[in-house]
Amino acid sequence: MSAPSDPRIFFAAERTLLAWLRTALTVMGFGFVVARFGLFLHLTHLQVFPEAKYTGSYVSAVLGIAFIGVGTFAALIATLQHWSFVSSLPAADVPASWSRKFSMGFGFLMVIIGVSLGAYLFYSQI
Repeated sequence: MSAPSDPRIFFAAERTLLAWLRTALTVMGFGFVVARFGLFLHLTHLQVFPEAKYTGSYVSAVLGIAFIGVGTFAALIATLQHWSFVSSLPAADVPASWSRKFSMGFGFLMVIIGVSLGAYLFYSQI
C-alpha cells in the first residue's frame, strides 16, 4: 500500500520559491537605489562645487551592481532548486492541473531582468 498524497509539500515548495523571488527582487531594487543614489550625490555635488571633481558615484554604482548580482544569483538558485525539488516529488503530490512552466518562467524572467538591469547600470557608468 502506498503512502497517501500530501499536497502540502508541493505548496510549501511553491511558497518557498515565491519568498526567495520576493527577496531577490527586493535586493535588486535596493541595488538600483544604491546605484542611483550615487548619481544624485554627484549632481548635488556639482551644484555646490561646480569646478570640483566628484568620484563617489562610481563606488555606489559598483555596490549597486553587486547587490543586483546577488539578487539575480538568488533568483537563479531558488528557481533551479525549486525545479529540482518538484521534479523529485511523486506524481501524486503534484496537483494534476499544475504546470511547471509558469513558476519556472517567472523565476527565469526575474534572472533576465536582473542581468539586464545590472548591464544597464554597468554600461551607463562607463
